[in-house]
Amino acid sequence: MMPIVQSPGPGRSPDLTTIFTDRLPNKVCMKVIVIIFLLFAYTAIPARGQTANPEKYQYVFTVAQDGSGNFTKIQDAIRAMRGYPLAPITLYIRNGVYNEKIELPANNTDVTFIGESVDSTIITYADYSGKGSLTTFTSYTAKISGNRFIAENITFVNAAGPVGQALALYVDADQALFKNCRFIGNQDTIFNGGETARQFFWNCYIEGTTDFIFGPATALYSHCIIKAKANSYITAASTTKGKAFGLVFTRCRILADPGVKKLFLGRPWRAYAKTVFIHCEMHAAIAPEGWHNWSNPDNEKTAYYGEYGSQGPGSSASKRVSWARNIGAVAATLYTPEQVFATCNPQLPAATTWYKNIQPAAFKWPVK
Repeated sequence: MMPIVQSPGPGRSPDLTTIFTDRLPNKVCMKVIVIIFLLFAYTAIPARGQTANPEKYQYVFTVAQDGSGNFTKIQDAIRAMRGYPLAPITLYIRNGVYNEKIELPANNTDVTFIGESVDSTIITYADYSGKGSLTTFTSYTAKISGNRFIAENITFVNAAGPVGQALALYVDADQALFKNCRFIGNQDTIFNGGETARQFFWNCYIEGTTDFIFGPATALYSHCIIKAKANSYITAASTTKGKAFGLVFTRCRILADPGVKKLFLGRPWRAYAKTVFIHCEMHAAIAPEGWHNWSNPDNEKTAYYGEYGSQGPGSSASKRVSWARNIGAVAATLYTPEQVFATCNPQLPAATTWYKNIQPAAFKWPVK
């Protein structure tokens, strides 16, 4: 029989301990009291969020094939990085040919790759569309999805050869910056992915055959060398409707292999493609008409293609297609990083600092 609980008297309420202990055997009572005490003590301790103790995480990683770094493979270093880090992360990569397919996921934000030297820090792989179950968008050597990414002094290669679509770089990160890098491939060398992404390529070298710079992102290529290896098309933008800027090239040099005789500046992968060349040097291989409608006259009504200040033997505007834009001097002043990245998508904040640090950092190998 359970004991009868005595009334606490007028104006008094029974406390929690009394209610429990008056109904339970002594040993059980003591256990209940201890549990209640621990519960109250735990709830009295201030909660420590996930942002506490940022110093306990690692923010500098090193990769070297000779074992002098934290890792010998780049992807192993990426796996060791904290997602959504509490401070920017830097990965130093020593010279070497890294034969691996790498991916920086979207949760790996604020990451910088710094290579020892652009000619000798090489990431290469040989996947291509049609190899097994691979498609264009899974054929990449490197896929970069973490926002606010920076790469310096690195060569990205797709070594599959002229076998169809084979990406050296798939980048759909927003505020992605590539400085003094090289991109080597054939068809579809760089995919500028991310419909709302902003990407900046400064002093880079890009080579390929067909549509080797393509995609929907707003991507600015400045002071770059672009080399074509086939009679084909340099760009294939798929800019989404309503965006102010698509693929923008300023003060770039277009080169071509000796066998290239007819090279188009671009063709519209999607109807609202936007591509412009401002103050660029045009190789003699550039086709007089300049642009192609991808065999669809309707694209001529919606695509935005144009030039200003073109120079060199392939720069003559006299035979350009009638639907291309002859960008005037005033409009050409809009093609600056500040204008392109601040206004390309009104739904995104006008970040104004990420694209300004264009000088590659010194390669300083951390102490192991």
